[in-house]
Amino acid sequence: MGRRVMDLAEADPKGLVRESYAIEGITLGECRSIFMDWALSLPVGADTPEALRALIAHYGELPGGRDHPMTGVLTDGMMAPQAPRRRGGRAARVAEGT
Repeated sequence: MGRRVMDLAEADPKGLVRESYAIEGITLGECRSIFMDWALSLPVGADTPEALRALIAHYGELPGGRDHPMTGVLTDGMMAPQAPRRRGGRAARVAEGT
């Protein structure tokens, strides 16, 4: 069974990324700031890597999208490590492999 592709409304609930691509002359720093706002606006439990893939796939294919600073910021976001998961109970007290 294949992976479900996230739609743009789900990947960018407030339209922050969409708006960044519409701003002529936007800078890398402004894109980074918008990215932080975007990340904080995602619902708890959202699949952030999947949202990034959907956004890159859509906006990266627009005319000029590959060279847009937000595309670089989104791509860099894919390189970020996943948040550590909390381990509770015995798994938190016992080292792995023992």
